Amino acid sequence: MTTSLQGKVALVAGATRAAGRGIASELGAAGATVYCTGRTTRAERSEMNRPETIEETAALVDEAGGRGIAVQVDHLVPEQVADLVARIDAEQGALHVLVNDIWGATTMEWNKTVWESSLDVGLPTLRRAVDAHAITCHFALPLLIRQPGGLVVEVTDGTAEYNDTHYRVSFFYDLAKAANLRMAFALGHELAPYGGTAVALTPGWLRSEAMLDAYQVTEATWCDATAVSPHFAISESPAFVGRAVVALAGDPDVARWNGQSLSSGGVAQVYGFTDLDGSRPDAWRYVVEVQDADRPADTTGYR
Repeated sequence: MTTSLQGKVALVAGATRAAGRGIASELGAAGATVYCTGRTTRAERSEMNRPETIEETAALVDEAGGRGIAVQVDHLVPEQVADLVARIDAEQGALHVLVNDIWGATTMEWNKTVWESSLDVGLPTLRRAVDAHAITCHFALPLLIRQPGGLVVEVTDGTAEYNDTHYRVSFFYDLAKAANLRMAFALGHELAPYGGTAVALTPGWLRSEAMLDAYQVTEATWCDATAVSPHFAISESPAFVGRAVVALAGDPDVARWNGQSLSSGGVAQVYGFTDLDGSRPDAWRYVVEVQDADRPADTTGYR
């Protein structure tokens, strides 16, 4: 991509791994200064107990051509988020892009009703997906709206069109992802008078570190996983959703998307970028027309 975000400052909340890491890295490739927050550092792991760290993400931003700044933050702790924003203000004097990618669910219970589900699992999921996003917006948006043109990206799973008509496997997961969609809609109304834009953005079937581990493949060998899950053929790298954020952040007319629900594949159709392999996966159209329709896996015309 040729979009330049030189001089722009971004906060990727939840940048330790997966979509957050891909977004941070691609913002760096466009020249932005990126604050990469999360709970896992080289010295301390969160309860998710995964090896990826925010320092690694910041290093990837540097390698891509931007400036990465790792800051350990638990976005459920208001004081920590307030201190983070105060630091960004003191060091940069501005915030142009806020990406709310906080998830942090250690486990999920699938195919259980709300009365069968454990509250010890479900309620913390909602806190990470909803409360942490609201706390971050509360403190970060006064800095973002100091000048017009700011962008807020609520990262979720599924478009509004899809999630409005499909049950997303469990009560708590369904509710969490619907909340992120509604957040973008509400924030769009609140930011518009200040020249700001908010969108919800969903990747497709994301090749996160955890997903690759589950299939015992790497980014280089991910196609091998299609032997187990044929529809994995439509999957995308974290860089793809990162490039969607870069395209939106670099669009002087980004306000046309205010309050809307977008997908990485749909954004790619508009702005013309591709995934790392040169393809352009349109996962959510594929899910409806092929996967949910019980058709054999075939990505022809979808990437």
